[in-house]
Amino acid sequence: MATVLAIETSCDETAVAIVNNRQVMSNIIASQIPVHSQYGGVVPEVASRQHLEIINGAIAQALEQAQLDWREIDGIAATCAPGLVGALLVGLTAAKTLAVVHNKPFLGVHHLEGHIYATYLSEPDLQPAFLSLLVSGGHTSLIYVKDCGEYQTLGETRDDAAGEAFDKVARLLQLGYPGGPVIDRLAKQGNSQAFSLPEGKVSLPHGGYHPYDASFSGLKTAVLRLVQQLEKQEQPVPVADVAASFQDTVARSLTKRAIACAIDYGLNTIAVGGGVAANSALREHLQAAGAQHNLRVLFPPLKLCTDNAAMIGCAAADHLNRGHTSPLTLGVQSRLGLTQVMELYKH
Repeated sequence: MATVLAIETSCDETAVAIVNNRQVMSNIIASQIPVHSQYGGVVPEVASRQHLEIINGAIAQALEQAQLDWREIDGIAATCAPGLVGALLVGLTAAKTLAVVHNKPFLGVHHLEGHIYATYLSEPDLQPAFLSLLVSGGHTSLIYVKDCGEYQTLGETRDDAAGEAFDKVARLLQLGYPGGPVIDRLAKQGNSQAFSLPEGKVSLPHGGYHPYDASFSGLKTAVLRLVQQLEKQEQPVPVADVAASFQDTVARSLTKRAIACAIDYGLNTIAVGGGVAANSALREHLQAAGAQHNLRVLFPPLKLCTDNAAMIGCAAADHLNRGHTSPLTLGVQSRLGLTQVMELYKH
C-alpha cells in the first residue's frame, strides 16, 4: 500500500500531509484566514506569496510528525486543478521538484476528487458505488462515485456555490469573512422559522424543475431585500434570526436534492465533503432525512471538511496503488471537470 507525501495549495490553506493508503500519518495545515479576513475575501496574489513562505517548513514538519524519511515515501502528490493558478503553481512546483530530487513518482490530483476521498479517511471500509455531495466555497455538486477516477455529475449549482452564498450573506450582515462558521454560530441563537426565504429552483426548458440542480443567487438576493426592507422601516435587523433562516433554507435545499438523487439512482450511501460539510444544520437535516429513508449518511471529521492535504494524499495513494502516475510536464488549471480526472495520469 502506497505512502504518499501530498501538498494542497489550491486556495488559502498551505497544507502538507503524509498518508499511507487510508491512514493519516501527518497532517499539517497553515490557514491564511487571518491574512485574508482584512480584505473580506481571498486575494490570489497574497495567497501565492503566503504559500511560498510557508511551504518548505510545512513539508519538513509533515515528515517529522510522521517520523519518516524520504526512503519511506513512495510518491509525491499535489493538487493541480481546479483552484487559483498562482497558488496551485507553488504546490505543484514543490511536488515536482521533490519527485525529481528524490526519484519518486509524481501525481497531480483533482481538488474535488480529494474532497470525495476525505470520507475514506474516517470510513476506511467505504467502497463505491455511492453518492457524493460536495459543498464548498467554489463548488456544489452531486456526484455518482463509480470507482477511483470514475465519476458522473448528476447535479450542480447554476450560480453561486453554497459556501459562496454563506460568504456573501455574512458580508451583507457585516459578520466578516469567512461566512460559514460565523453564520453557523449565530444561527444557534436565532429562530430558523423567523423568515420564509425562497429555496431557489432551476427551471427545465420544457417546464418543471431540475430535480438535483441548485441555485443560491435568488436566496442571497432575498436576504438582501429583507435587510433593506427592515432598514427602510427603521427596524433593527435580527441578525441571528436572518442567519438561522438563511442557513436552514440552504440545508433543506441541499438535503432534498441529495436524498432524491440517492433514491433515484439506487445508492444507499451519501458521503458529504467540502467546507460546508462542517455546517451543523446540514449535518442535522441530512442525518435525519437519511435515517428516514434508510440511507447511510457520512460526514468527514471537521478538520477534513475544509481544504487539507490528507484527502489529496488519500486520492493519490489509491491512484498510485493502481499504477497511475502523472507526467512531469503536467500544468495547473483553474477549471477542470471532475469527469476529466484520468487525463491527469496520461503520459
